[in-house]
Amino acid sequence: MDDTAPYVLRSQVDGIATLTLNRGERLNPLSTAMLAALQAELDAVMVDPAVRVVVLTGFGKHFCAGHDLREMQAHPDQAWQKELFAQCSRMMLSLVRLPQPVIARVHGVAVAAGCQLVSMCDLAVASEEARFALPGIKSGLFCTTPGVAVSRNLSRKHAMELLLTGDLVDARTAERWGLVNRVVSTAELDAAVAELARKIGAHSRAVNALGKRLFYEQVERGIEDAYELAGDGMACNMTYEDAAEGIEAFLGKRAPVWRGR
Repeated sequence: MDDTAPYVLRSQVDGIATLTLNRGERLNPLSTAMLAALQAELDAVMVDPAVRVVVLTGFGKHFCAGHDLREMQAHPDQAWQKELFAQCSRMMLSLVRLPQPVIARVHGVAVAAGCQLVSMCDLAVASEEARFALPGIKSGLFCTTPGVAVSRNLSRKHAMELLLTGDLVDARTAERWGLVNRVVSTAELDAAVAELARKIGAHSRAVNALGKRLFYEQVERGIEDAYELAGDGMACNMTYEDAAEGIEAFLGKRAPVWRGR
C-alpha cells in the first residue's frame, strides 16, 4: 500500500460511522501515525451530532496486531517509549469517553494492543476465525497496558492466563470468557454488526450518551458510591425530553420519536 494512503478510513451510513484501520498488509499495527490518525477520527466523531454509533474494524485479513514492533525497536530510549504508551492510553480512553457506543468488528487476529483495542470498545462481535492473545511475554515484554483493559472484561484468572502464556484463544473461548459479545460466521459478520448498530442507534442518542458515561463512572467505584451516582443519573435522565417522550410512547403503545440531540 502507498504509505500516503490514510491510516484510518471513515464511512458513514444512517448515523453509523465505521472507522477502519487501513494498513492491512502489515496487520494494522498501532504505530504512532496510526494512533494519531485514529485519535483524530475519534475526536471528530465525538462532536458530530449525526453519528449515533461507531464501528471499529481493520482492513484486510486481520483486525490489529498491536503496536508496531519495528518502530518501537528503532526508538529504544525510554522517553520515546513512555510517550508512545501515553499516546496509546489517550486514544484507548477516548473510546470510553466517546458519547456514542462503539462496536468492535473483529476478524483475523486481535493481539497485544489489538486485543486491548477490542477490550476498550463497548461491545464486540467476532467472526468464528478470529483469534485473541496477549503474546508479549513470548518476546520478553509483559503486556501490562493491554492487561488494564483486558482485566476489566475478563476474570482475573482468565486475564492472567492470557498474560502469562501468550497463547492464542479462539473466538468461542473469547466469547465464553467475556471478551466479545457474540461470535458469528465470517459470512454473517457484517450483517450481525449492522443489526446490533441499528438496534442501538434506534434509541435516544442523548440517553445512550448519558448511560454510557454513568456506566463507566460507576463501575470503577465502590457499591455505595456507585448507587449514589446511578441514582443521581436516573433522576437527571428523568428530566430529559426523550425520557418524557419514551414513557408517553410506551403508555400510548406507539413508537417513540426521539428529540434529544
